[in-house]
Amino acid sequence: MAGSEDRSFEAMRLAARIAEEFRREIAVAERTPTSSYAEVIEGLRAPLPESGGDAVEIIEDLNRLAREGLRSPSAPRFFGWVMGGSHLTGVAADFLTSAWGQNTGNVQVSPSGSAFEAVVVDWILELLDLPRSASVGVVTGATVANFVGLAAARSAQLAKRSWDVEADGLYGAPPLRVLIGADAHTTVYGALKFLGLGAKRVREIATDDLGRMLPSDFERALGEDDAPAIAIGQCGQINTGASDPFAEIAPMAREAGAWLHVDSAFGLWSRSSPKLKHLAEGLDLADSWAVDGHKWLQTPYDCGFAIVRDVEAHRRAMSFSASYLPVADTSERNPSDYVPELSRRARGFAAWAMIRQLGRDGIARMVESNVEVAQAMATSMAEIDGVELVCPVELNQFMVRIGQTDDIAEGDRLTLATVEQLQRDAVAFAGPAQWRGRWVIRFSVISAATTPEDGDMTVEALRKAWETVRNAN
Repeated sequence: MAGSEDRSFEAMRLAARIAEEFRREIAVAERTPTSSYAEVIEGLRAPLPESGGDAVEIIEDLNRLAREGLRSPSAPRFFGWVMGGSHLTGVAADFLTSAWGQNTGNVQVSPSGSAFEAVVVDWILELLDLPRSASVGVVTGATVANFVGLAAARSAQLAKRSWDVEADGLYGAPPLRVLIGADAHTTVYGALKFLGLGAKRVREIATDDLGRMLPSDFERALGEDDAPAIAIGQCGQINTGASDPFAEIAPMAREAGAWLHVDSAFGLWSRSSPKLKHLAEGLDLADSWAVDGHKWLQTPYDCGFAIVRDVEAHRRAMSFSASYLPVADTSERNPSDYVPELSRRARGFAAWAMIRQLGRDGIARMVESNVEVAQAMATSMAEIDGVELVCPVELNQFMVRIGQTDDIAEGDRLTLATVEQLQRDAVAFAGPAQWRGRWVIRFSVISAATTPEDGDMTVEALRKAWETVRNAN
């Protein structure tokens, strides 16, 4: 037994060495996978093990079999999706979180896990300048945070019609209305589906060229019916980075008695910066917010925050009890009262470590630097012959289109060919997206590791990729 334990500790040390090697490698170059899903599966196919194996050999095989199929979103020139950089301090704290094996379901099970989470919650509200009395659930990410916020909204809005949805469900419940921007993120529709509100039973609000709700159409929609309404705004559109005009729509929602939920997976972090806070003006007047930690806070995956102004509605929608579960002291924050899970990872440790690592000033500087890099990249790319900047850069997201042709199909072909070439060259990684019916190359600048030099290298990488495609045509 002692020998087996020794090998397990050796495996832990080996895993740390492999992790360090991987992070040092991707710090100097974008790493595009050389193995496809099918190739990785083929390498993994094996009979079910009949007996146990050696810990060190298992970790060695894990590295060998997985390594060539790993993307590297923590690399400084990874712009493919809105993924944070998994800062090494957060990774180190996450190592300990796994080793400690804490289930932060309640205070008694993990006093430290619960206490760290409670402090993180207070810090998050202060960093984002949201109501300090709001409740916060520490969840897997913005997808679940949207679900939690909208569950609280459903509870509160049905309670206005004397309906207890937690006890009686939706059978025979009074109708609810959902108002949502036409360019909302897909995860919000997923949350509506999970909650029985219907992904298609929504009133879509018209949007402008950047995907922002039009206040006039929002006001019109509010007045179309007197059923309790849930309005869903957006801070940080996934393609343009733009935010809804909350200073205009939030007072409208409040006057109409609508619950305003904000999907703000990354955009909410603009409120941490005095220079950028104006982009989310009026957002603090909403009723609930969803934001990721594994984006601009740079925590490892997974981490998100569901923030709700109405604490009782939040607890009512999420909490549950059983005879074997300890009853929390009323002076203590019980983590599972604010999330769907009872068994859950102690995400507070890594979040606490990252806020300690960066501090208020460091978080603001990081967000500002990423926005500046995005703006500089977009400006330089637009100067390349044949490259079009699709819309102004408001935050950290921007899009370009290749070919500058009126032939939409040809522009799509050239754009997709260029992004494929960019990925093959593996200096930087970006991906395709559709915007207003046309293919574009979308860049998401959201890593603490990304520097202006990385931005310059990416511009040149795009220039080279486009030249390769153009010369081939």
